[in-house]
Amino acid sequence: MSPLLANIALSVLDEYFSTKWEALGSQWTRDKHKRNGGAVFRLIRYADDFVIMGYGARKDVELLKDEVSTVLSQVGLHLSESKTKICHIEEGFDFLGWHIQRRRQRGRDGKMAVYTYPSKKALLSVMAKVRSITRREKHRTLADLLRTLNPVLRGWCNYFYHGVSSNTFNYLDHFSWWRVVRWLRKRHLGLNWGTLHRRYLPAWEITDGKVEMFRPQKVSIIRYRYRGSKIPTPWTSKFGSTAVSLA
Repeated sequence: MSPLLANIALSVLDEYFSTKWEALGSQWTRDKHKRNGGAVFRLIRYADDFVIMGYGARKDVELLKDEVSTVLSQVGLHLSESKTKICHIEEGFDFLGWHIQRRRQRGRDGKMAVYTYPSKKALLSVMAKVRSITRREKHRTLADLLRTLNPVLRGWCNYFYHGVSSNTFNYLDHFSWWRVVRWLRKRHLGLNWGTLHRRYLPAWEITDGKVEMFRPQKVSIIRYRYRGSKIPTPWTSKFGSTAVSLA
């Protein structure tokens, strides 16, 4: 119910920014407005989490923050001071588990691009889950452990594989692999390393019968392709619409 209620309540914020955007007119008039020192803002929202991307001075952003607080107060809501942050895109910020930051591109003569990485907070969160799952007393067999661990790793990677995540996946893979190996060594104290490797680590893959450990490092990265404000969808409404606008 929480996301549904947030979408209903925060529709007032969508309407406010849509009105401000439309008031600026065409692309030409918006560019002219920016050249004259004016500020331009767009809203990106998911349920009750939102980011306002803007072009302008810091004072313009401070004024906008007050405007947003006023708009939200109309529906009985208020900004969370602990979660509200004003920053430059080159400093970067966290949003929905991602760290979004503009940086220089390698080998592109100093050209800048916006990159999305799994945030440190998101990585620490999944590592804490792996650490909890691989405690010695929680599972009777390796297969039981892998059946619990694999969905956690697979789900996390499925969320983040559209970003700059290769190094993070490799790190998570290394961490998870050694956590399971340590679990094995503690569960089988009488086995030497050679026997443990032969029985549970063929070709250095962790398996127990037909159950094999999911390896984050093998997940293919498919970078998200920018598609502007139109995202095509395989579902068509009865009104014939085939695209969702992110205005």
